[in-house]
Amino acid sequence: MTERFDFGATAGDAFRACLALPKYVKSCDLDWGLQELIKIRASMVNGCATCIDGHTADAAAHGETLRRIASLAAWKEAACYSAKERAALAFTDEMTLISQGGVSDAVWDEMTQHFSDREIADVMAAVIAINVFNRLTITTHQLPEDLRAPARAS
Repeated sequence: MTERFDFGATAGDAFRACLALPKYVKSCDLDWGLQELIKIRASMVNGCATCIDGHTADAAAHGETLRRIASLAAWKEAACYSAKERAALAFTDEMTLISQGGVSDAVWDEMTQHFSDREIADVMAAVIAINVFNRLTITTHQLPEDLRAPARAS
């Protein structure tokens, strides 16, 4: 798969607008670890290898365990997430897959049990931001060099 073009270089103003939302999310009071779980999970749902790679590395570098990172692929069956994290992951899944029925009342109600309205807005911003970058990356075929070539046999 070859990169189609560099969106940032081609549409700089649009790219800078896209960057404003993750910048906000980084500055909000939403727990950094939860932000990374959201980014990785949405990227898994969307199949964005670049974002899975980058956010997994970021999460691991900041102390997230490999077990919790890997378990995001099947988070509903994994017992390693708090009730608050589980609510955010369910919300992430339903927002990312919005065309499959939207965010259900049950998932919304669970969010309100663990998050204030402001925190829900911040979780929404985090989900929206990663979905924007998943779509940009997947559409333009932007992959890190080490994900472009087949792995070498050892």
